[in-house]
Amino acid sequence: MSGCYRKANAQMVTAVTRIFTQLPGRLLQIAGVYIEIIQRVFCSLDGTIRAETVSLDTLEHLLNVYNNFHLNFVELSSAYNPHELEKAHFNADYFPPKSALCRQPFSLILPPPNITGTLHLGHALTVSIQDALVKWHKMQGREVMWVPGLDHAGIATQVVVEKKLWKERGLTRHQLGRERFEEEIWKWKQEKSTTIIEQLRRMNVDLSWDREAFTMDAKRSKAVTEAFIRLFEQGLIYRADHLVNWSCSLQSAVSDIEVDRVRVEAATDFRVPGYEKPVKFGVLTKFAYKLSESLEEIVVATTRPETILGDVAVAVNPQDSRYAHFVGKRLQHPFRPDLIPVIADNMVDPLFGTGAVKITPAHDPDDFLTGKRHNLRFLAVIDEQGQLTDSCGAFQGLRRFDAREAIIGALMEKGLYKGSQEHSMAVPICSRSKDVIEFLIKPQWFLDCSQMSQKALANVGDGTLQIEPENFEKTWSQWLENIRQLWWGHRIPAYSCSVNGNNHVWVAAQDADAAKEKAARLLNCRPADVESKQDEDVLDTWFSSALQPFAVFGWPEQTADLDKYYPLSLMETGHDILFFWVARMVMLGTHLTGQLPFKKVLLHGVICDAHGRKMSKSLGNVIAPEEVIDGVTLEQLGLILEQNYRTGILSEAELKKASDGQKRMFPNGIPQCGADALRFTLLSHNVKSHVINFDVSECHTNKLFGNKIWQATKFTLLWTGKVSAAQGGFAHWGPSVEMAPMDRWILSKLAQMLQAIEGAMEAHEFHGATAALKQFLYYEFCDVYLEAVKSDLKERTADPLSSTHCKTLLTCLDHSLRALWPFMPMLAQHLHQNLPRRDDLGLNTLVPKENTAFCYR
Repeated sequence: MSGCYRKANAQMVTAVTRIFTQLPGRLLQIAGVYIEIIQRVFCSLDGTIRAETVSLDTLEHLLNVYNNFHLNFVELSSAYNPHELEKAHFNADYFPPKSALCRQPFSLILPPPNITGTLHLGHALTVSIQDALVKWHKMQGREVMWVPGLDHAGIATQVVVEKKLWKERGLTRHQLGRERFEEEIWKWKQEKSTTIIEQLRRMNVDLSWDREAFTMDAKRSKAVTEAFIRLFEQGLIYRADHLVNWSCSLQSAVSDIEVDRVRVEAATDFRVPGYEKPVKFGVLTKFAYKLSESLEEIVVATTRPETILGDVAVAVNPQDSRYAHFVGKRLQHPFRPDLIPVIADNMVDPLFGTGAVKITPAHDPDDFLTGKRHNLRFLAVIDEQGQLTDSCGAFQGLRRFDAREAIIGALMEKGLYKGSQEHSMAVPICSRSKDVIEFLIKPQWFLDCSQMSQKALANVGDGTLQIEPENFEKTWSQWLENIRQLWWGHRIPAYSCSVNGNNHVWVAAQDADAAKEKAARLLNCRPADVESKQDEDVLDTWFSSALQPFAVFGWPEQTADLDKYYPLSLMETGHDILFFWVARMVMLGTHLTGQLPFKKVLLHGVICDAHGRKMSKSLGNVIAPEEVIDGVTLEQLGLILEQNYRTGILSEAELKKASDGQKRMFPNGIPQCGADALRFTLLSHNVKSHVINFDVSECHTNKLFGNKIWQATKFTLLWTGKVSAAQGGFAHWGPSVEMAPMDRWILSKLAQMLQAIEGAMEAHEFHGATAALKQFLYYEFCDVYLEAVKSDLKERTADPLSSTHCKTLLTCLDHSLRALWPFMPMLAQHLHQNLPRRDDLGLNTLVPKENTAFCYR
């Protein structure tokens, strides 16, 4: 430690002790922890926060920048009122022009919210995190490009509009027809997108609004078509018959990762769409297959008796001695005249059921593979509507779970039924429709991700792609996706082409004319002779959203924006869509552009209620951002539930459950807290945690914190004005006298706060930054420093010491409000722009002027 520090240390211990002994008792009790020597200050002479060790002389120069300031004393209202304050128009004119003098631009995209509804607190968390980063990087002098967007959300949007259509008009989408149904969806999109944009604007975010993108707009559709054609012509997209997860309710195939496998340990009733009575799962039914050549039989066990009609073999383990003599023999099917073989396959678990398994390749994923290995017949007995096909004889037309009971009854009549028992199993449930998945064989478009996924795995393994928190790197895995059959999404740009109904080929093209040109070359004929028909299927919504990082900048064209802003500086999103979205972006982005779409991924947790429960409309614990911002009564919350019921989002049972939940959680409604308090509260949590428990009462507490800052600013403006008047005007203040120990102490605390914030922001530990702000502003600046200098300001107004106190107050508020801006932007901006300022230092803005000297190092 230098001599000046040692000398100052001795002086301050004596002086600070003397000052603290004069403080009120409450402050005296905590005084001991504040007797410290300043060693580091985060302020440069030009008013910019920068980490560097300085001499004590620099502190005097620091305060002297407040000489010759413009006094602009504004009478602040008596208390912080976010409702009134946030009505103001906080426009970009307050911020400096964009520049790239310091570093490369900071670019990121907002994960496009689905137009299925409006924003919830999960979106508010994403927006708060990203906007804090955007504002922080702006304060570093970096140009920022933050692209907003909306996602058409395919299957999810189709479901909610179908429910609304049925609830309000009693119509299905099939009755309405494809064209009119799509018109209804576009109406829904327009309504919801307007609401979503307004919600985002109320959060005071610095999105690049002129770059707004929708995953189905013309530019993005062009990108989707181009991506499909390239992948198709490279042989990575192909069409094949395959077993898919089929939702009879949606009349669509859904991907594996949108199937919830609900575990049951015993017989359990499930509500299945379209069935009045519950359907029981978790039951193992046993029945016998008779050998064709003797009276012997094999007893098999199944959880799906309705698929017996599609059985084409019975399999046993080759090592199971109980059935060794049956292998190669034939069994009489109980409902068909044909015989089926007994085969040996290692996939059979001898300990499951009876050790003999019926094989239904057309309706079971494991059996599908078994059927391929043994070249078995694929017999489909359940259709897309979930009814038994015309190959099922007397059972034709029965719904699948009604057929289950009928088939068990028929087995009993034939003397083949051998009883049942409770059994643990996983029931495949469509996450969107809540229907029980039916496995059907259908021609589908597939994207071969084998090589792309290996690259994605390697990128994480060698550190080229970093995922934060690191524990998610361990769960990074391979992905394969099938295409949806929906009426809302990008039409697949694939055409079935033929000449006079013969020689069918598939081609991918921008339009029908281009398809005929390509087909003509393949079929060796004229384009005019080619008949073409575009595939009716639509692409999975994740296919289009996976292109967002580069499609928003003009890809497939090689634009200036693409060169400048791609790859993205960061991908920030929720960990729950790591595989839905992030994996797809990495694979398709790397393959189509030749480089990773981003090199760092920041994942945040899932918002839960104060009790740790996932937010759900049926529980009544879902909170919209505007309900926290504006406040809402219990009665108003109930009306929102009623609206959800009228539009078909909630059933009558769910309405009652949600209403009861609201009464328990919000008996007095939700108090008005404002957008800044909401943002600060969300960022006060460790966003990297797996779950984030949100408590509305914390928002109210942080609204009070905002009022504390308001009152501190009001106090500063009041006494700066009085001291200025007593000393002949602020412009005539001379050089500061030697700073009092309390001034030095609070500046040291300011330095510590700024250092803590800088470290926290670099580590994406936002809760560390908010804690440092609250510690300094609430407990050190307001509770200690303001109380300590009050008597000087009141009793020695004309003394130069008071002008030093005023400069210290202004220094602390200037830098604190700058540091607060990423977290409570509207409060910080409003208070900061009412501080006395010096135009040549750029202190009329929260962000330093465009100069390399203002960059963080």
